[in-house]
Amino acid sequence: MLLDVVELVGLVAFAASGALVAVSKRLDLFGVCLIGVITAIGGGVIRDVLLGIVPPTSLNTWKFLTVASLTSLLVFFLHSAVRRLRREILVLDAIGMGLFASSGAAVALSVGASGQAACLIGATTAIGGGLLRDVLVNEMPLLLHRDLYAIPALIGSAVVVACSTLGLSVDVGLVLGTTLAAAIRLLALWRHWQLPGPRLVQD
Repeated sequence: MLLDVVELVGLVAFAASGALVAVSKRLDLFGVCLIGVITAIGGGVIRDVLLGIVPPTSLNTWKFLTVASLTSLLVFFLHSAVRRLRREILVLDAIGMGLFASSGAAVALSVGASGQAACLIGATTAIGGGLLRDVLVNEMPLLLHRDLYAIPALIGSAVVVACSTLGLSVDVGLVLGTTLAAAIRLLALWRHWQLPGPRLVQD
């Protein structure tokens, strides 16, 4: 039950952030909805394909597509008001990342994936939708900008796997993994933490 709620909250957060990017690119109604939906469910689709869950849950369940589509529509018509909530959207995006990382790892474990596979699949679930969004709107993917995004997702996934290994319930893993991943992401945004880049040597 908690897993379903977690995924729906993550869908809203990712669909809103994706639709806002599409609005900034001046796409039409269909384009905004498409980018919002892909951002929301893209990571989950990749997760299910990797785990052999076909058809993917996001495409086979009406509520996922409906929630993502309605969120994208709201952003399209209310984008001026939503844009003023930039900080709130960043917070939602961080929470969505944590939610998708932890839930992705939990789903992977539930179908018998190893701990290592669950960590990687959880992180892929969290970053997959944003990666597809950036490619479609011709932007350099966020996770390649020396931004702390994939690493918090990996940490959140690892917490879920650790909780499972210790015999704790799935709900405990979801809460702890989501909280830690989102907290690291928000701290990185606040403190402007970045991974080091290469030192350029002048000729």
